[in-house]
Formats: sequence, C-alpha cells, structure tokens
Amino acid sequence: MAMSDSEGRTDAVIDVRDLVKRFPAAAGDVLAVNGVTIQVSAREVYGLLGANGAGKTTTLRMMLGLLKPTSGTARIAGFDVAKFPEDVKRNMALVSASAALYQWLTPRELMHYFADLYDVPAAAAAARVEQLADLFELRKFMDRQCAGMSTGQQQRVNLARSLMHDPPIVLMDEPTRGLDIVGSKRIFDFTSHLKNIGKAVIFCTHRLDEAQRLCNRFGLMFRGRLQLEGTLDELRSVTGRESLTDMFLDLMAREQQIDLDASALKVSEASAGKR
Repeated sequence: MAMSDSEGRTDAVIDVRDLVKRFPAAAGDVLAVNGVTIQVSAREVYGLLGANGAGKTTTLRMMLGLLKPTSGTARIAGFDVAKFPEDVKRNMALVSASAALYQWLTPRELMHYFADLYDVPAAAAAARVEQLADLFELRKFMDRQCAGMSTGQQQRVNLARSLMHDPPIVLMDEPTRGLDIVGSKRIFDFTSHLKNIGKAVIFCTHRLDEAQRLCNRFGLMFRGRLQLEGTLDELRSVTGRESLTDMFLDLMAREQQIDLDASALKVSEASAGKR
C-alpha cells in the first residue's frame, strides 16, 4: 500500500482509525469495511474511490454517526463520533446525489429550516441565506417552491442547504451521479471553493477521472479495504501507472488472481484428501 503522511497527522480534522463494519447474514457475516484508516486536514480534498459496493458509503455513514462500527474509532473536528454524535453533526455536512429537497418549501424556507436544525442564530441565518443565494445564483427562484424547479436549480439549492451551518468538514457521496456536464462542473467548482475557504472534504466517487482532476490525495477502496493511499505522484511511483483507472484495474486483477489461486488450492487439497 502506498502511504502518504495520513497516519499520525496532528492537524487532521477527520481522524478515522481501523474502522470495521460487519453485517450479519444467513450465510455468515458480510465484512463491508475492513480496518479503514483515513486522516484529512483543512484545505484538503481527499478522494475516497472505488467501485460500487467497495465500502465507501458505509465508511461515510460511520463517520456521520448514522451507522455504529463493529470496531474502530472516528473523530470529527476533535469529537468522538460514538460519544458526541450531535457535536459531530454540527461540524459536518453531507452532499449526496440521493439527498432530496422538501418539495413544498421554497429555497429560502428550506435554508432557514436547516439553520434552525443546527441552532444557527436568526440574524446569522438571515445573513447566511443572502450570502449563499449570491454564491449559488439562487435569487431568481428563492421564493418558488422546490417542486417547480429544474434538476440543476434543485442541485444548487442542495449545495447551499449543506453550508447553512458553515461546517468545517464536508462529505460528498457520489455528488455528480445523474448530472450532466454543466451540473458536474458546478460540483467541481463547489468543491474547489470549499478547499479554498479552508474546509476539509472527502469526495466519494467511482468516477476516477473526475477525482484525479480534483483531489489532493486518494484512497482506493476494494472489498472493504483501503488498498492504496497517497498523492497522485506517490501512487504513480508505487504502481508504475499514470492514471487512477489503470491503478484500480490492476488492483482488481490482482485480487481476482488471488481468488483464483485460493480456489485452486482448495480443489487441490480436497482432491488430496480423497486419495
């Protein structure tokens, strides 16, 4: 595994150590996340990458306190997720392609609603609404019900909503899924803006070409494990590959070969036992 200075960072606002998550199943426990360690600092975009089912979203859910880990720890902005879940939520925002808006509310009402959920004082909330309305160009439809807005407009409202409590940490779970080129570019610009104003960001996606243009460091997940981690230059040095896509394909091929070798060994041992 290529490692950067992730382990032992003293300035990390996201500090995840040895997270494990097992789900019970009739055929035996499913190991969804296996010993993941991630540390991210302010002004950093960390790409948590992998195919669907790699364990990315499960890892984010444990960071958010929505899912209890089987073992391991997560500290967000200095707060232990298991002990201080409300403080964790106040210091974090989630931007997800699956997040829906309350269709009967206007953007203005929605943003004030979320400000109230996070105990943002009324005067600060009002100022924040105006600031975000300008940042995301919401003025033309601030007082229109969300049900009457286009997909792109709803996306911008969703981004603004996530920043109403001005958290130091933003988790982005497949934020470009289902978006066109213009919508995807808006997500990239938004992520760069977060980095520039000092936020720590985890950008979770299976679209490796997008992540390569956007992130400072990368963690490649496969079968619940963080298989490779580092800057792009570090990963290129270790793997001998230029692109994240080629690195991941090599990783998959290696793991599949290990599976084939293990299966062949079992067949061989079974045959020897029958003799």
